Amino acid sequence: MFSQLPLRAVGIAAALAMCLATSGCTSLGEYLRNGFKVGPNYRKPPAPVADEWIDSRHQGVDVSTKDLAGWWHALRDPKLDALVEQAYQQNLTLRTAGTRILAARAQRNIAIGYLFPQQQQAFGDYRRTQTSLNVANPLHRDIAGVGGFGDRTFNDTAAGVNLAWEIDFWGRFRRGIEASNAALDASVENYDDALVLLIGEVASTYVEIRVFQQQLRYVADNIAVQEILAKQAEDRLQGGAGRKIDQAQMRSNLRDTLAIKEQLEISLRQANNRLCVLLGMPVRDLMPELGDGPIPTVPPEVAVGMPVDLLRRRPDLRRAERLVAAQSARIGIATADLYPRLSLIGSIGYESTGLNNLVTPNSFIGSVGPSLRWDILNYGRLVNGIRVQDALFQTAAVEYQNAVLQAGREVEDNIVFFLRSQTRTRELSVSAKEAKIAVDEAVALSKDVKFDLNQAFVTSNFLVGQQNKLAQAQGDIALSFVQIYKALGGGWEIRLQPRPPMLDAPVERFPAPPPQPVLPMGAKMIAPVARGATP
Repeated sequence: MFSQLPLRAVGIAAALAMCLATSGCTSLGEYLRNGFKVGPNYRKPPAPVADEWIDSRHQGVDVSTKDLAGWWHALRDPKLDALVEQAYQQNLTLRTAGTRILAARAQRNIAIGYLFPQQQQAFGDYRRTQTSLNVANPLHRDIAGVGGFGDRTFNDTAAGVNLAWEIDFWGRFRRGIEASNAALDASVENYDDALVLLIGEVASTYVEIRVFQQQLRYVADNIAVQEILAKQAEDRLQGGAGRKIDQAQMRSNLRDTLAIKEQLEISLRQANNRLCVLLGMPVRDLMPELGDGPIPTVPPEVAVGMPVDLLRRRPDLRRAERLVAAQSARIGIATADLYPRLSLIGSIGYESTGLNNLVTPNSFIGSVGPSLRWDILNYGRLVNGIRVQDALFQTAAVEYQNAVLQAGREVEDNIVFFLRSQTRTRELSVSAKEAKIAVDEAVALSKDVKFDLNQAFVTSNFLVGQQNKLAQAQGDIALSFVQIYKALGGGWEIRLQPRPPMLDAPVERFPAPPPQPVLPMGAKMIAPVARGATP
């Protein structure tokens, strides 16, 4: 029997190969070209990218392709460098993205395991059986007599190993590995995307803190000026040379500026709290460590490369493309359901009536042979299952293309934001400077009782607004710089380095509780995963 098994298996395999030409949706030629796998081989969908940026020829835009790792060091702020490094080490959202990679790796290993015998099962059974006296052998009944047992009762003891191996004739399991590999790649890209977003959020929050601090400095100066003007109006009124309207205007102006100060304090504390969460620490006051610093200044040019570089740089685009590849492989898995399943099934072991003679040559049992299973009369369900997976593939491909379009828009938005914010800042700087001159003059003239304090009220109120807008515009330059590199997908490269690139100056570290030992999933513990289109 065993000597005839290979010939029978070959005959069954040949018959199954003939089914390709008549019963499935994959032709024999395509099956051979695909490496003995049914379903389509993956092709990367086209990506709609522009030839160049709208402002590519602007002197503030560098279109040469450069490494964007450590782009935040261009701001030359050691405290920001320290914050980025600490967030990289401790942020919990980033850590969850890392644990998802572990899960995806395990899923990939499970998929690989299906290439080998799917069932490898040891068994052991013991049964004590009594048959019916009415169906037992008449001789046994005569021997037993009325009420006797005879051979009606016996023991059955068995132990051995079962094995079942479905041959991957149609590529079902190999397509599953392709899908799992692509999903693993997507999980790594998801980690990198989370890292890009984290660095961008830390830098943006830090810039916002510095903007609020600058606005508070402006407000403090204006409060001091408005207190002088309010005192002047009150002294005039008490001396009989003033008007009540002047006193009310000055008091109102002062109170309004004090209210603006409180709102800025609220915004500063909220930004502080957001930064704590980004750093993976309980909320506390970071101002003693951060100090009262200026708004970061940016270099005169921003390196944006070319639009096509986004496909290589942005992790979210690479993740979307890998999800398309995974879905393509699932079409092949669904297509394999149209075809017969060929398996080899075997069992070896021992069986006896008792343990004393179980493991003896006479107790040996075994069986081996091919098995064929084919879902027939189910083609409406199976074909529609393929259509479902194909529609999901088309959906994933369109989502990838839409993500490419959105990425290009984000870069364009922030390039114009970066360029125009610089012009806006220059204009507001002149406006605020002139407003300050007017206020200083008004304060000097207010000592003369003949001077109309209404002019001082107007100029001091205007100065508050202009300085507030100036600080915001200065911050917008730095924020747009951050957002450009966030939109370009820069910063994830630090995962590939032993440590983030540092400046010459030592980097300060902000005190924080150590990471929990149950989650030792730092970014550097994640080995890089090779990328590439599935063949």
